[in-house]
Amino acid sequence: MHKLIGDRQFYRKVLYITIPIMIQNGITNFVNMLDNIMVGQVGTEQMSGVAVVNQLMFVFNICIFGAVAGAGILGAQFYGSGNHEGVRHAFRFKLLCCLGISVLGLLVFRGWGGDLIRMYLHEGSDVGDIEATFAYGSQYLTLMLAGLIPFSLVQMYSGTLRETGETMMPMAAGIAAVAVNMVFNYILIFGKFGAPALGVQGAAIATVLSRFVELFIIVVWTHTHKEKNPFIVGVYRSLHIPWPLARQILITGTPLLINEALWSGGMAMIAQCYSVRGLAVVAGINIANTIANVFNVVFLSLGNAVAIIIGQLLGAGKLTEAKDEDNKLLAFSVVCCMAAGLVMFLIAPLFPGIYKTEEEVRQLATRFIQISALCMPLYGFTNAAYFTLRSGGKTMITFLFDSVFVWLVSIPLVYVLSRYTGIHIVIVYLACQLTEFIKCCIGFALVKRGTWVQNMV
Repeated sequence: MHKLIGDRQFYRKVLYITIPIMIQNGITNFVNMLDNIMVGQVGTEQMSGVAVVNQLMFVFNICIFGAVAGAGILGAQFYGSGNHEGVRHAFRFKLLCCLGISVLGLLVFRGWGGDLIRMYLHEGSDVGDIEATFAYGSQYLTLMLAGLIPFSLVQMYSGTLRETGETMMPMAAGIAAVAVNMVFNYILIFGKFGAPALGVQGAAIATVLSRFVELFIIVVWTHTHKEKNPFIVGVYRSLHIPWPLARQILITGTPLLINEALWSGGMAMIAQCYSVRGLAVVAGINIANTIANVFNVVFLSLGNAVAIIIGQLLGAGKLTEAKDEDNKLLAFSVVCCMAAGLVMFLIAPLFPGIYKTEEEVRQLATRFIQISALCMPLYGFTNAAYFTLRSGGKTMITFLFDSVFVWLVSIPLVYVLSRYTGIHIVIVYLACQLTEFIKCCIGFALVKRGTWVQNMV
């Protein structure tokens, strides 16, 4: 048991890294929840249109995370070994990837955005107007495109700062951004203080504005505190990256980027499978995901802690200590997720009542929330196992463990059940979530083998 429980100093270190990330992500998702509720007060069609576009934006966002993660693995290890020049090169690699993916995202959404939205709009219940939902979704997407580049640059700066141990500043910038987002959402969605009531367009404008504010704050702080961020000195004098390092990042990061793209695309595909049962299901899952995202910050933040702590220990050559602390982090993640899941389950019957929508939607949302709550410990373990493997550079294994599993197991299951059976959508949703147990078993076996325990720098 002592292998799974750390001392006070261990938990102090974990919480020092985790809490700022958790606060930043928690506030962001809490404000996103308020945004969603505000849009939900306008109507089901508006809420569903925004939900569909956010599902598409989710794919872009995760691709950005994947693009910076490969360089981030080496960046954390470079910092652990005291190599600031290596961190600087990793930062430049992130910049090139972020700009490239942002341009690609703009082209895809501008050219095929309408077709992508229509994939999620199907008859299947008496709830909602499909054409109205499409119109609101199109309006929202058009304005959201302005925020793609600032979002990607924020991830580049914030990720590098966290890898070098600076978690407070990204948190502060994130808090400022969500405050701006919340205030302008209230003003622009409902037309307060003399502003026009713009509905979903107001929600998009507020989101884009908040991303520019966050980018401004984090860029100014990073460049005016060079003593704390030596990697930033001269970072833009050249975009040169030594080929051996670029090659190493590509070898490490490409499977990770492909994995994130396929995984997020897989999540979008699963959502599309659910959507064939009608707009009531789309609205219900949107409500459930909104509250789930607030609680998911627990295991997501702990995953970041795994990546940072284990990555720095591996980079410093402390391999035995890395393996020992990883066991404790895995156990801590599961326990925290059990507590979060309990709270989430208790509020499941209450949360959907906040929305101005039909009773059918509320009932579906309650069941979806309860299922997600029960599965929280599974999510916690698989996420921590994923970041453990990734911190040791085993990105090909994580590719098989994550996205290949989604496409070979989860998607075929949901596709068949949603389209070719009359099984109730709640049971279909439960079956999909329980596939996470299989991933837990695979993740446990992979982590226990210990092949991830290596110093890459």
